[in-house]
Amino acid sequence: MADSSFSGAVDAWVLETKARQEAIFKTAAQYVAEDVIDRVPVDTGFLRASFTASLVEPPQIRPDATPPKDAGKGSIPPAENYSLVIANSKLGDTIHFGFVAAYALYVEYGTRGRKGALMVGLSVQRWPQHVAKAVRAAKAAVASRSKK
Repeated sequence: MADSSFSGAVDAWVLETKARQEAIFKTAAQYVAEDVIDRVPVDTGFLRASFTASLVEPPQIRPDATPPKDAGKGSIPPAENYSLVIANSKLGDTIHFGFVAAYALYVEYGTRGRKGALMVGLSVQRWPQHVAKAVRAAKAAVASRSKK
């Protein structure tokens, strides 16, 4: 009997570990997305609003996706919900982030002497820091639950 309770405890521990790994993965992905959005230079808000995610393929830039002529800083078109994509992901999935705005690549890499913002490149490079931050957040959440 002791053997079955031991194997049950091991099974429960493995399931908890997998759940924690998935939570860390999703939280770190959310941090990457937020980092990208924070790095987007804002003129009309259209580029930031065109940020999206997919579990199937990288978002495609749409040549017709440009801000309205009367766009101002308060004019932000509705964005796809990247948080929902992250929430529906599983450990091991590839989450593709990107922009659909036609000028996204010019802002990312620069053009005509204008320096690139590298909002995606710099955010993705920080993946280890985002994971470490997600681990700290998970540990803090577990610690706060154990104090109750």
